[in-house]
Amino acid sequence: MPNAQLLGILLAAMVAGVILFRLYQVLGRRTGNERPPQDPRFGKPADKSADAPSNVVPLPGRATAQVQTLSDPLAQALLDIKLADRTFESEHFVSGARAAYEMIVTAFAANDRKTLKPLLSGEVFHAFDGAIAGREQRHETVSYTFVGFKNAKIVHAALKASLAEVTVLFDAQFISATTDATGAVIEGDAKAVRDVTDTWTFSRDVRARDPNWALIATSGAEF
Repeated sequence: MPNAQLLGILLAAMVAGVILFRLYQVLGRRTGNERPPQDPRFGKPADKSADAPSNVVPLPGRATAQVQTLSDPLAQALLDIKLADRTFESEHFVSGARAAYEMIVTAFAANDRKTLKPLLSGEVFHAFDGAIAGREQRHETVSYTFVGFKNAKIVHAALKASLAEVTVLFDAQFISATTDATGAVIEGDAKAVRDVTDTWTFSRDVRARDPNWALIATSGAEF
C-alpha cells in the first residue's frame, strides 16, 4: 500500500513538472526587454511615450467644419456674430426679419410713423418720413395688401467692433395701388399680385441690452 501511494506522488510530480516546463516554453522569462503589448485597435505596439508619433487619423467633425467656415466669408461672419452674441441664431434671425419686413412695408403704406420709428435707424426713418410727407402733400393714398414670401435668405453679414450687420434678400409678393386726390389709380394695380425683390440690411450693437435689430439700409421696391 505505501508503495502505491509513493507511486501516485511520483506520477503527480512528473505531471506537474511537465506542465511547468510547457509554461516556461510558452511564457519565457521576463528580462525587461520584452516587446510592449499590442494595441488591438491598430495592430501596433502600444506606446505611451509623449515623444511617440501619433497614428490617429482625424475624423470629419468640428475641426473640418471650422476649416470650411473659414473658407466661407458669410459663414465666418455669422459665426463671429454668434460668438459676440450667444443669442444669435441665423434661422431665428431670418424669421424675425420676415416679420419686420411685413410690418414695415405695411406701416409705410399706411403712413404709420409710430410703428415705423422704433424699427428703423434715424437715417432710414428720415427717408421714409419724407416719402410719407410727399404723399400727404399730394393727397395720395396707398392701398396695400401683403401676400407672402417666396424666399428670404441672408446674403451678407459683418461684425465691425460691436456692431453687427446682416443683409437679407426678400422675394415677396403684395398687391399695391396708389390713388390721387380724385381716387384715380396713378401707380400699381389693386387687383394684381406683384413679385418684388428687396435687399434690406439690419444692424444691432451686440453689447447693448436692447435685443432688437434696426433697419439701416434698403434697396428694391417702392410703393
